[in-house]
Amino acid sequence: MSIIPEDKATKRFWKLSSRAITTGEDGPDLAADDYQCFRRQEMFFAPLNLVLIGALLTLQEISRIARDRPAASVVIVLAAGFAVQAAYVTWLCSQTAPLSLSERKVLTFWSLGFNSALALVLTFLTIRGDTAYYALMLLPILEAAFRLGLGATIAVVVLADFISFLGAYGMRFGEYIEAGAMSAIYTVMGVLVWLLINNAREREARFVRNLEELERTRQQLFSEEKLAAVGRLSRAIAHEIRNPVAMISSSLATATRAGQGEAERKEMFAIAAKEAARLERLTNDFLVYARPRAAQMARANVTDTLNYVASITRAHAANKGVAIDVHVQSEMEGNFDPAQIQQALLNLVLNAIDACRGGDSVRLQAQTKLPDAIRIDVIDPVGPIPEEAVKRIFEPLFTTKQGRNGLGLAIARNIARAHGGDIMLRINEPAQVCFSIEIPALASGSTEAQRV
Repeated sequence: MSIIPEDKATKRFWKLSSRAITTGEDGPDLAADDYQCFRRQEMFFAPLNLVLIGALLTLQEISRIARDRPAASVVIVLAAGFAVQAAYVTWLCSQTAPLSLSERKVLTFWSLGFNSALALVLTFLTIRGDTAYYALMLLPILEAAFRLGLGATIAVVVLADFISFLGAYGMRFGEYIEAGAMSAIYTVMGVLVWLLINNAREREARFVRNLEELERTRQQLFSEEKLAAVGRLSRAIAHEIRNPVAMISSSLATATRAGQGEAERKEMFAIAAKEAARLERLTNDFLVYARPRAAQMARANVTDTLNYVASITRAHAANKGVAIDVHVQSEMEGNFDPAQIQQALLNLVLNAIDACRGGDSVRLQAQTKLPDAIRIDVIDPVGPIPEEAVKRIFEPLFTTKQGRNGLGLAIARNIARAHGGDIMLRINEPAQVCFSIEIPALASGSTEAQRV
């Protein structure tokens, strides 16, 4: 992600909260990538200009009827201007396709030029008489302050000032004073609005740079965390592999040493075979974690799944004097891969049994969490899990138990996420620890519901 240079950052915005390129001193460069911002602004300026021309037309028509002035030509020009602006607003409302940069430039300068030309024509028609058509320059000044650079804004202000003084030509000295006051108002308004808009652009540019810096920092921290996790995983794998390999090596060396009896050699070979089997289990578990099998989603009974997990773990639980209880509605069904969910639950239940003492019980329960999700809980009465372990509990190869490889919870989480759900430590209290798995509920009428 590239850093936006300070001197260019403020030229990437047209309007606060709208990322775009503005016009600088070198010329127009309007909103190259934000047509919607241009459209919103134009849908404000164009109807407002239509209302302004319409108000002037109404006032001048009333004045012509009541006082027989201004001339009919003035009303005709205003009526023509109103018709042109109305046609432009209608076209703008019906426009659906985004406009190109060059088209947006044309429309911007057309808006500025149309009002300026209309104000000049009307001022010439009413010269040395009552005129208020310099009011038509209000919107061009605001548009220039919003869309153009300071130089272009000042140029529009100078044109508005010229029209103000032109309207006072040949009249009393007081009219020139009024024209000067109006010119001062135009100048202050144009420069002040431009400064406010430019300040907003600069602040937004700084805000965007800060966001980009935060994003870069986040990506860097994420990358460092990934590297740290890879390092911890590599060390854990090396440690898990080194121990059985060392045992295999020393057992074979001892078995082949001269003077060893048959019984000793058989014992050493048995140790080597046991460690080889342990190494094979570690390799298989790691492959399951690293390359999980795609979930074969099908209609399945949640009760059957929980009862099966309970039945295959009761022998291990009985050896520790732990009971297994299942609480689930018999008609509860879901859309999941039974074999994978059984594997995930088996890992959770074995962990819970190992944590229990004699006389404790492990509870398996399931309930509908949402119309489209089922939550399965594995609850044991021994806790809480230490905070430092909670932070790493789903990290592969992290374990606090002797003889376990620490892949059980990591594999269970992969399985849950492959089903579109997740696994979480939902309760971690002194008298209760609860791990929960979320799986999809059976969608009525779905195609998956028909697969048995």
